[in-house]
Amino acid sequence: MSHPKQPGLYQAFDDVHLIDGLRTPQVDHLGAFADANPIDLGIHAARAVIERSGVDATAIDSVLGGNMAPGGFDQFYLPRHIGLYAGVPVEVPALMAQRICGTGFELFRQAGEQIDAGIASLALVVGTESMTRHPIAMFDHRGGFKLGQTPALKDYLWESLTDPVAAVSMIQTAENLAQKYGITRAEVDAFAARSFARAVAAQEAGWFDGEIAPVESSVFELPGYQPRALRLSGKNKRADRDTHPRPTPADVLALLRPVFKDGVQTAGNCSALTDAAAAALVASGVVVRDWQARTGRAPLARIAATAVVGVPPEIMGIGPAPAIRRLLDGAGLTLDDIARFEVNEAQGAQTLAVARELGLAEDRLNVHGGAIALGHPLAATGVRLTITVARQLQAIGARWGVASACIGGGQGIALLVENTAVG
Repeated sequence: MSHPKQPGLYQAFDDVHLIDGLRTPQVDHLGAFADANPIDLGIHAARAVIERSGVDATAIDSVLGGNMAPGGFDQFYLPRHIGLYAGVPVEVPALMAQRICGTGFELFRQAGEQIDAGIASLALVVGTESMTRHPIAMFDHRGGFKLGQTPALKDYLWESLTDPVAAVSMIQTAENLAQKYGITRAEVDAFAARSFARAVAAQEAGWFDGEIAPVESSVFELPGYQPRALRLSGKNKRADRDTHPRPTPADVLALLRPVFKDGVQTAGNCSALTDAAAAALVASGVVVRDWQARTGRAPLARIAATAVVGVPPEIMGIGPAPAIRRLLDGAGLTLDDIARFEVNEAQGAQTLAVARELGLAEDRLNVHGGAIALGHPLAATGVRLTITVARQLQAIGARWGVASACIGGGQGIALLVENTAVG
């Protein structure tokens, strides 16, 4: 229940579990997924997690999809089509949720809420985003335009980076945090270099293989309906690894021009533009125990709690700090109880500000790299981070993990997961 004396929303879940989760590779903007509708990326991820988990798709009774910007004219139908082409019964309803960069976490929050309320027992959650296919939009000319007037075509991806309420871009919010917390350009570049180095090391060690469902051009059939197709662009035959991680030392990053004069943020120390989808299965304890008896497997984690708070829009990037505080206060835990933190790296200075505000130790934060190296496909990010932190807890035999993100407009969201094999 939400505490009336504290800001934001806190929810604890009694018996809600993450059975399994998978994602596509995160592929650079204009890369192999350039021609892929995010619905089809989502279908691929959903089918993959259902197949690997051994869950019967016909037992799914709720579909929750997340997406920010349309990657096709059929975006309205995104969660419904993902569910149908993943094999979910036609009678099962589907819902699209949107909390900007926190969308993936919001999917887990809503799945937990449905399961706790007893209105669903097994939910499919899918976050999917094509940064490449964000449209070039024209909003002001439904009634036509005057002779000689140039239509106001604008880049949806670029324009959406500015919050008109505070008249500030997302990168400027990171610059504001850099000034507030005394964060230097050298510190931001060092953090970005570390993100790249950790992601490269994790990739070389095969860490991400356990959460990636490789993608090839595919046709998705649905008896009685039109087929859908996922096509890789150009000569690409297969996408099976994240494409943005690469050795990127700080001295190379230091050569890049800042976005704003005398600023700390550059193209190299902000989150990368990538396209991806991520899917997970969330279930009640009753469903999980039946599934365990049948498969002999253990779920990835328990979804223990979520918290969402608001912060001033001009410093939106600090959002994870109060969200994590609210989360841990509600759960009766401290920062020291948390073995691993995944905080979305929207910008380097933003993540450093969160770490500085909370006093997060480097060895517990984004240990396999973050969005600077891997990318930030908006609605997919929260699902990916939750899967990643749950896998980390199993790998190191630790109990508690937190995944979190800042949200444009001034919010923060955080999710608490528990490795029930410990404690």
